[in-house]
Parts: sequence; structure tokens; C-alpha cells
Amino acid sequence: MQQARARATSAFGGLALVLGSCFAAPAAAAQPLDKGHFHDVFTDQFDCDGIPTQVDGDVYGNFLVNERGPGLAYGTESVRGTVVYTNLDTGGTFTEIFTVHTMDLKVTDNGDGTLTILVLATGSDRYYDQDGNFVLNDPGQVRFTFMVDTNGTPDDPFDDEEIEGTFEVVKGSTGRNDTQGRDFCADLEMFTT
Repeated sequence: MQQARARATSAFGGLALVLGSCFAAPAAAAQPLDKGHFHDVFTDQFDCDGIPTQVDGDVYGNFLVNERGPGLAYGTESVRGTVVYTNLDTGGTFTEIFTVHTMDLKVTDNGDGTLTILVLATGSDRYYDQDGNFVLNDPGQVRFTFMVDTNGTPDDPFDDEEIEGTFEVVKGSTGRNDTQGRDFCADLEMFTT
């Protein structure tokens, strides 16, 4: 199940981070290859350029994998979440609220035991300072490709493995990109002090 979810969203994860009518209508008797819901709550600590930081997250979503074409699986996933970064020196918080919807637009069998997957990801990423003020925004969509090794079983998407170094942005973000070129740790310090 993890491989199917990873394949549906690729390395885009967090980004983790946002799908619909690209799939052909299945026959009445056809069943999805996999579908489900997930909910992850986590807490961790890390050093952000000298700032002791705690991160608390609450992420949930659903996914669906259907067969379309001869033995080709197409995935879709919707994810929502809130991640709160706390500056442990000041007690101030920097909060991220995101939605991400991803879907496989095209899966190409390369004929050599690999597949190339074209993915559309849409969503938004909003950031708030310690006082609840809306400070940064990253909405929009992006398209990217990556390749997977089918491990000799092209009809089984659950054992596919992403081939490192094949991720490529096909169409860059169409929306605002407030966080592009910014230093996260500098923002953490600015918005939590």
C-alpha cells in the first residue's frame, strides 16, 4: 500500500502538499486496485541554523489506485494538514496549513522494465506568524515526471520503486511562490520573535 501511495504522489510528498477526473470511468464490476485513508500525527525536534525547533504535525488524506490500459496503474491522492514549528527559545510559532491534490496524468511503459509517470499536483501552502497573521502563500499547480522500476512485474504497481535522479519538473508552479528563494530558518526566526 505504501508503494502505491508513494507512486501516486512520487517524491512530491510533502509537499508532501494536493486530483479528479483524469481517470476513465471503470466498468461497473471493476474495483480499484487500492484505496484508503490515512491520518498521521507527529512531533519532532530539530536544529534550524542554531534555533532549537519543535515541529508538530497533523496530516490526513485519501488515495485511490485504478487500472487504466493494459496493466497500467494510475494513482490519485488528496492530502491536508497543519504543521506548527515552535521556536523553543522564544515560544513563538510559525504555522503552515496546506492542501495538496496529485494525480497521475500519463503512465508510459518504456519497454525496458521501467515506467515514466507524468503527475499533476495542485494545492496551496499558507504560512502564519506567531500572532496568526497570514505572511506567506504558495498556491498553484506544477507538473513533473519520474520513473519507476517495475521489478519485473509490470502488472503489480505495489512493488514498483522510484528510480533515483529521474524526477523532473515539466511545468513549474503556476501560482504565487512566496517561499521561493527564502531561507526557512531565517523566516522561522523572523516570524517567531
